[in-house]
Amino acid sequence: MAADPEARPATHPPRPATGPAPLVLSGARVVLPTGTVGGGRVVVDGERIAGSAPEQAEVIDVSGHWLVPGFVDLHNHGGGGASFTSGTVEEVLKGIRTHRLHGTTTLVASTVTGEMDFLVRRAGLLSELVEQGDLAGVHFEGPFISPCRKGAHSEALLRDPDPAAVRKLLDAARGRAAMVTLATELPGGIDSVRLLAEQGVIAAIGHTDATYEQTVEAIDAGATVATHLFNAMPPLGHREPGPITALLEDGRVTVELINDGTHLHPAALQLAFHHAGAERVAFITDAMDAAGFGDGRYLLGPLEVEVSEGVARLVEGGSIAGSTLTLDRAFTRAVTVDRLPVEDVVTALSVNPARLLGRYDEIGSLEPGKYADLVLLDSAFDLKGVMRHGSWVVDPRLG
Repeated sequence: MAADPEARPATHPPRPATGPAPLVLSGARVVLPTGTVGGGRVVVDGERIAGSAPEQAEVIDVSGHWLVPGFVDLHNHGGGGASFTSGTVEEVLKGIRTHRLHGTTTLVASTVTGEMDFLVRRAGLLSELVEQGDLAGVHFEGPFISPCRKGAHSEALLRDPDPAAVRKLLDAARGRAAMVTLATELPGGIDSVRLLAEQGVIAAIGHTDATYEQTVEAIDAGATVATHLFNAMPPLGHREPGPITALLEDGRVTVELINDGTHLHPAALQLAFHHAGAERVAFITDAMDAAGFGDGRYLLGPLEVEVSEGVARLVEGGSIAGSTLTLDRAFTRAVTVDRLPVEDVVTALSVNPARLLGRYDEIGSLEPGKYADLVLLDSAFDLKGVMRHGSWVVDPRLG
């Protein structure tokens, strides 16, 4: 892992005199952009990571643990029983809090397909939370997707990705839209990709029935993300390689992966890492309300979902309907089941999504000047502590 050469030095005001005392986390295996440092330390001063510790700093011994950057989730529909698509402000904040308890210190809220006027209103509500610093952006997953690969989206509400309709959502988000998922083979798809690229919004290819050639055209137009690769798109074929091949082979594309053991066979995950490399993978949750909450009946947009043994499926039709995943579980599975190097997992969970959001100058790694967003894991990779902006969300001293 290497530091981003284009990252700007983080700047921040001095810590107020009334703020928390500086803190030193000492003795852990610290995952840095240059590699893992055994017996390392991280200094927290106010909201930021500092380069050196003042004399009055409190020292916490975390020997035998791992310190990694806070997780960054690009694709998340809710949690803690709350929906980002339909919940009130208080409910959305509850969902954000749920994922913070599991190590996600930066989160993009994803909507699902709905009526345009409804999505415009949701964009306004979620954008306020972006402006307050609770969210990192808004992701519109639908309604511009293929009815052939709709997954857990209402077919009656789908529409072609007309650039005027896409711009309507962007305008409603007041510059806070982070990503739009499109089936780029539909009428208006390529023009909408160009529009998104011009506006600095991630154009993501997903819920698509595109051919290999159509996918290449969309990437050339500016698409840079594959929405939950392998899911809701044609499978690999030796005569019709489809979108998966195009997305894996192009160095301009980052591929989302849902590492919950349900959405992907371990061999498919290994295939993605082999062809894209860790530098082009972003682990996501695609979580819905039940994440961190439990089994039962839920609504995903207008569709009813049954969650049983942690797996969410539509009541009608049985299609997988998002996940109940949290990113700490994705981390643990990646290193203990998939046997990926810890550094590669950190790249997929923190570095790459931070870069995609254009925020690697302030989050995504444990470097001086950046926000003190970090996760403490024990030797079995179970979560023991979470800090966001210098404040404990999960305090290891209380466990």
